[in-house]
Amino acid sequence: MALQNRSASLGTEPISKLLIKQSVPASIGILVMSLNILVDTIFVGNWIGSIAIAAINVVLPVSFFIAALGMSIGIGGSSIISRALGANNRERALKTFGNQITLTLLVTISMAALGLYFVDELIPAFGGKGDIFEPAKVYYQIVLYGVPILGLSMMGNNVLRAEGKPKIAMIAMIIPSVGNLLLDYILIYIFDMGMAGAAWASTASYVCSFLFILWFFLSDRSELRISFSHFGLNKVILKEISALGFVTLARQAVVSITYLLMNNILFNIGGEASVTMYGIIGRMLMFALFPVLGVTQGFLPIAGYNYGAYKFPRVRESINKAIKYAGLLALVIFILIMVFPEAIVSVFTTDQVILAETPSAMRWVFAAIPIIAIQLIGSAYFQAIGKATPALLLTLTRQGFFFIPLILILPNFFGELGVWISFPIADVLSTIVTGYFLNKEIRKTLIG
Repeated sequence: MALQNRSASLGTEPISKLLIKQSVPASIGILVMSLNILVDTIFVGNWIGSIAIAAINVVLPVSFFIAALGMSIGIGGSSIISRALGANNRERALKTFGNQITLTLLVTISMAALGLYFVDELIPAFGGKGDIFEPAKVYYQIVLYGVPILGLSMMGNNVLRAEGKPKIAMIAMIIPSVGNLLLDYILIYIFDMGMAGAAWASTASYVCSFLFILWFFLSDRSELRISFSHFGLNKVILKEISALGFVTLARQAVVSITYLLMNNILFNIGGEASVTMYGIIGRMLMFALFPVLGVTQGFLPIAGYNYGAYKFPRVRESINKAIKYAGLLALVIFILIMVFPEAIVSVFTTDQVILAETPSAMRWVFAAIPIIAIQLIGSAYFQAIGKATPALLLTLTRQGFFFIPLILILPNFFGELGVWISFPIADVLSTIVTGYFLNKEIRKTLIG
């Protein structure tokens, strides 16, 4: 009954109160994940050198894509598990969880094996050229050893949420961040293990998270007590997992492709220094936007519940207030970036070339951030109401349809500046497109 009351509150409580209640935990989770990457970058930049930032940036497309595989299998399967538990079909939930584990292991182990076999070809392809190659190779090989664990951790975290354990899921996200911080200090600073220390710190931190998740599922706290019979792959379940998880996988795959292209384009224009600059700016994009992304995640259940209940005025109000709150937060981030870019960059490195050139590039990258809320909330709305195709297309609009073509064209005319101005142009164009379709959908559907 308590669970039902909490659910019903999505249709009765004031929208502002609901947005805060839903967004804060989501923001904390995103913040913790961002801190994990940010802290790693600060430590390696100061304790190893600026070239190490570029080396890690080269490996990020691989890490992102593997994490996306685990996340997509987790999200796809978790949807089935939630509905199965709600329908009291415990066997289907258990079978789905077992299939998630088997599928994640098969996919990640295969990719890790292929990645290790073709390491000398893949590192340069991802932008690991010149002085970046050797440190990137060291980091890449160690990270790939832990890829199955990373995939299982990402998958398991989503299953925890499906089982109604958001606090356990949040702890599982905090563990890698804290573990990475401690292990970075021990392995890089104390034992002077360089890139190998940074890689083992990241890998070991996810092992700790995985062990915590494993402990939970083996304990009496979990409903999902699976047996060996549940690990056998089921074609119907696999098909549904794949269909539901594809939006997440496609979005993260485009992120990985973007990193691959950016590293290569920037290396050809400005060498290792330009790749390092992007490494710093990329981390700030992940970190600084956490409250905006938190509002977006908090908005999803509110819009979905009220849409399903035909409470269209509340849906419209949730859209308007989510855009307003996310927009205000984005404006604060914009001001901080515009005023303090030099101070921000100095946290990552002492390299004078990087310190001199990165602040200007960072200002360009964040130039259109105040309007990004429209794009994020707009694409999230279509996801919330179950319209997968427009949700996917609008999610891919910024990076897939605008940003990638822009970074392939503009540098030919403006050099490195062409790369940085591609960010705000893509933001403006994707916001216009999303705003148009969102407004059209509101006028067509949210009547009365």
